[in-house]
Amino acid sequence: MNVFWNNRLVDMGHGMTLSIRMGKHAQQSTQRPVLVLLHEALGCIAMWKDIPEQLAAKTGCDVVVYERQGYGLSSEITLPRDDDYLVEEGEIWLPRLIDKLGLNKVILIGHSDGGSVALIGAATLASKVTGVITEAAHIYIDHLTTAGIKEAVERYQDTNLKDKLARYHGERTDLLFRAWHETWLRERKSPMNLRPWLPRIECPALIIQGQDDCYGVREQVTDICTGIGARAEPLFLPKCGHVPHFEARESLISAVARFVDSNS
Repeated sequence: MNVFWNNRLVDMGHGMTLSIRMGKHAQQSTQRPVLVLLHEALGCIAMWKDIPEQLAAKTGCDVVVYERQGYGLSSEITLPRDDDYLVEEGEIWLPRLIDKLGLNKVILIGHSDGGSVALIGAATLASKVTGVITEAAHIYIDHLTTAGIKEAVERYQDTNLKDKLARYHGERTDLLFRAWHETWLRERKSPMNLRPWLPRIECPALIIQGQDDCYGVREQVTDICTGIGARAEPLFLPKCGHVPHFEARESLISAVARFVDSNS
């Protein structure tokens, strides 16, 4: 199948523009959902590399990848971020983007921060979401999350991690890294807790985590599944850390394809 890719900016109002990349099949069936990919806290469109193309080819679905405010070519952010920025992304900006793009049947696929946003989006969008898939999503901050971020801060200062991130984020690198670690490590008015959104998710869910993920305990997966109920399926990938779509690429893509076929 031929897939045609294009990049554009979407005016979201309130002075915000979001950068998106969309892949459309030449003869796409209206019965197939559109896959919407949501990136991690230090991600962007380019950091998905060839995963969107692989998913489009394997599933036969159109694919949308977008950059949240502050990332890639999307409009800038200012610090400090609000404690509930993930909720704002899932309840306001994701639904607004899907509406702007005229999408009526989507499967949300989110990694890390994007996974948390996807859960909130699935609870908010209801009938438009036929499925949600998360990789390494968080519904609260656990001890591995905190330890992993502190270790990353040390690597940012002492290794070439900053240079690696700068290949993607350029002049925004320091700002985005601060937005990540300062928001997650600072003392909060109330603990992060996304559990209240989970019972509102009516669609099937595939909740994925690498068995060696150093940013989240296994209970992140089991607690998400408990909150959603029988519609949710856990999947732990062996010999895999925080980024299943690269560290367990074939297993991840196959699992997504099976899920899409079962929920289209």
